[in-house]
This record gives sequence, C-alpha cells and structure tokens, in this order.
Amino acid sequence: MHGPEPEWGESVSDWPGADSEWDESPSGTFEPSPTPRRAAGRTHLPAHKMRWGLLAVAVGAVLAAIVTLSISGFRNSHGLEAHEPAGGAAGGRVNTAFGTATAGDCLTWADPRTLDLSKVNCADKHLFEVTADIDLADYPGREFGPGTRFPDSLRFAELRDEHCVTAAQTYLGGRLDPRGRFVVGMINPGEPAWTSGDRTIRCGLQLVSATGNATQDTVGRVRDSDQSRIWDPGTCIGINQNLPTNEPVDCAKPHAYEVISTVDLGPQFTGDPPAATDQDKFMQNQCARVAGSYMGGADSLMNKTLTVFWDDLDVRSWLVGSHKLNCLVGKGAQDGFSSITGSAKGNILIDGQAPVPPPKSGRSTPAPLPGAAAPPR
Repeated sequence: MHGPEPEWGESVSDWPGADSEWDESPSGTFEPSPTPRRAAGRTHLPAHKMRWGLLAVAVGAVLAAIVTLSISGFRNSHGLEAHEPAGGAAGGRVNTAFGTATAGDCLTWADPRTLDLSKVNCADKHLFEVTADIDLADYPGREFGPGTRFPDSLRFAELRDEHCVTAAQTYLGGRLDPRGRFVVGMINPGEPAWTSGDRTIRCGLQLVSATGNATQDTVGRVRDSDQSRIWDPGTCIGINQNLPTNEPVDCAKPHAYEVISTVDLGPQFTGDPPAATDQDKFMQNQCARVAGSYMGGADSLMNKTLTVFWDDLDVRSWLVGSHKLNCLVGKGAQDGFSSITGSAKGNILIDGQAPVPPPKSGRSTPAPLPGAAAPPR
C-alpha cells in the first residue's frame, strides 16, 4: 500500500465530542454540554460543530429556527393579501388563505415580504402544511384581550413551543421525527390584523433550514411522507461560516458537503432499533461501495483529500419510521467544514485551492525547519 491511507469512512457520532448533547439555555440559544464524551484516537473536525451542522437544525437551529415564521413577518401595513388556489386575489381579509386555513391545508408564497399567501393542493409544491389554527382569544386572562399589544418575537417563540409542538404531534398521531426533515413552525396574523382583533395563529410543518425560514418547497403531506432527513444523490448543501446551511445549492457554488447515495437501513435491521455501532458497520460498507464509482475511481477520494461520512438514526427517529441515511463527502476544518467548490465527481477547490494529493509511494520527508542541521549522509 502506497503512502498513508486516509481514515475515509466515519460516522459523525465517532468524532470527538459527537456524543455531547446540545442543551437549550434560558436565552433560547443552544450550548454544548460541559462534559462531552470523546471518542479516542480522532483528530478530525470537532464533532460538536459537525453535529450542529448536520443535526441541530432538525430541532431548531438556534433562536432563528425556534421562532421561524412566527416572527418572520407575514405582516405589513395592509395585512394579509392572499388568494385561494382556484381564484384570483381576494377582495379583503375575510376570505384570505390565512384566515380560512385549517389543519391539513398547504400554503405557499412567492415572497414573504409581499404576503402573497396562497392555498395549494398538497400534492403540489408548497412551503407550509397547517397542523392547527388556534384562536388565542379563547384562552383565559388579559394577555390576548381587546386592545392588547402585538407580542414580540420571543413571546411568539414561546407560543409556538406551547401550542404548535403539541399540535404537530396530534396531527401526525405522535409520529413527528425530532431529527427529521420537518420542523414545527408558526404563522402569526400580523400586527395590523392583531390590532383589528385577530388573535389566530396557524401552526404548521416546514422543511428544516439553518436560517429558520421556510425557503424549501416540499410535495405531499408530512403524514404520508418519509421524514428521514435525506437528499437526492448529487445534492450539495450550502455553507455559511464553516457550517452547513441545510439548504441545497448548485455544486458550482461553495458548499459544505455533497450527497453521494441514500441508504435504507430498514431491510437490514428488521427487529429492534439498531445500535449506533451496528449502523456504522453497515453504513461503512455501503458508503465504501459507492464512493469510488461516484467519484470516478478508487483513488479519487484520497487524491481530493475528502472524507466520506454519515450520520446515525436514534431510537425516536427509528420508531416513527425514519430508516434512511445519506452517504456524504466533505472535508473537515478547524471550526467546522472546509468550503468546497465544484462537484466531487470532477475538479474541486477546497477553501479556494486545488487539493494536494498525498504522496503515492514511499514516505515523504518533511522539509527541515529553518536553521536545522543538514541530515547525516
């Protein structure tokens, strides 16, 4: 075997700190556990950064995803101006998509700033699936009574947690994958409508995003969908400040990693939820099998200095029917991911530079430090 072999196949959970939990602080941000368990013998990307990029967006992605649509707007000086899928623009607020949306309806919009909210057939592309419409005026107390102030963003985040998480679980019969493709969101009525007396919020489900905004279309109802957080092979996931955005981008643009295959663990593990170690063994074989063919040769991975990796499925995901994982290819950096430009199938740049393959024969002798004595002859 020529030269040092890269440790190419790794589960995210094997990397340093990968077993640490992310705790939600009182301020609403996520902080790493003070006593993370570390896997010995690994020197790759700090796994709490990788797991943050790959997984934390599935449960909120910092404060931005906690508040999602509940603070992103759907408000302007005119209130909502939406229309039904089969008709033109509504002539007022009474017959708006927001005002008539109930559990099971699917909504979309071209630009949240224009508030052109529409109901669409859930079989078509949409951004938001309504799980419940809740009238806050029905709750006792003075907080939501006539003449009360429009809640701030943090209060809407609390309302989302108080009402919409439960609504999603009820809507899906308790089968919401906490680490899956979809997260709980909320649309508020907007300040003008609130001032006019509307206290109704719409809880719903949307595709997970590191920014917390509903920017990715989906097709079909969540209750009928596989919630496994996967993408099609060939998809590249964007990068921002060394972390994945969780949103697909053109592979010609900077990205964190590329999907090379999708693996269904269901046929392999037919009994109890598989242990992470068993998943790793299976995924290593599956990803190894496809890596060379996907990238155009057995040595391509090493020559491009990339690493194949994967996530794992926890018991909660498995029990609600999420049994699929992606094989991914990327490169770790000190504080997250390196930025890759170009598809792994062809020529790539890593942090703006062409990768330098390791030596193919013998051992390389590092250049002596300045001032070091010449090696003995």
